Amino acid sequence: MITSSGNVQMKNLVKLQKNARTRKEQQAFVIEGKKLFEEAKMYGKVKQAYVTPRYVEELSVPEEVYFAGITYELVEEKVLKEVADTMSPQGILAIVEKPEYQLSAFLNKSELSLILLEDLRDPGNLGTIMRTAEGAGVDGVIMSKETVDLFNPKVVRSTMGSIFRMPFLYVDDFFGTVRQLQEQDVNVVATDLSGKRDYDRENYGRKTAIVIGNEAKGISASMREMADTLVKIPMAGKVESLNASIAAGIMMYELFRQRRA
Repeated sequence: MITSSGNVQMKNLVKLQKNARTRKEQQAFVIEGKKLFEEAKMYGKVKQAYVTPRYVEELSVPEEVYFAGITYELVEEKVLKEVADTMSPQGILAIVEKPEYQLSAFLNKSELSLILLEDLRDPGNLGTIMRTAEGAGVDGVIMSKETVDLFNPKVVRSTMGSIFRMPFLYVDDFFGTVRQLQEQDVNVVATDLSGKRDYDRENYGRKTAIVIGNEAKGISASMREMADTLVKIPMAGKVESLNASIAAGIMMYELFRQRRA
């Protein structure tokens, strides 16, 4: 049993949670809590689990069944609490291998719906968008390299497991990727206050990518010029803009509505 937060494995857990570079080097990230662990088990890429004796005692199935095929170690409750990212951990942490997807998986489809995120910075927004994208039947989420790290613990928790089911991709050349999509007849639609038509007055077609910009700046001037279509979300009162994840949700569900019509 691990009895000290100074244990080398515990130190690595902390580094993985706090340092994006460490996550990139190890191609792994940390999940916390029963729900995410069980989602990760179905995904099948759990590298190592750390559990408290109480967690094991309260299992409804034998531990050899629950942890079948997974290496795990017992950790004192106070130690797990010290290294966890949340204030009240649920007795289990695990290191999980990062999922990987390729742009080619999104190309050459007769129907396609994507969300493109240009320099999104807020962890909560990204997690919510991932979760909403799954609910709205989106095929994938493509992110600029400046977008917040999807494997940040706050993002991981806010995806509520969608991180294991929603295909995603970070790209070094965001605008080059947009051009590739356009060459495949994907209609690139960006939300912007300069849009001439309301979002629900536009016919998006069978292959569409919705662009959501940075929380503070919106889409860039380059993206504004590249987009095939600019649409706006009408707002009452004195509101000047919407939260990025709210705007993304509105757009994704309009796309979903049109696909179902």
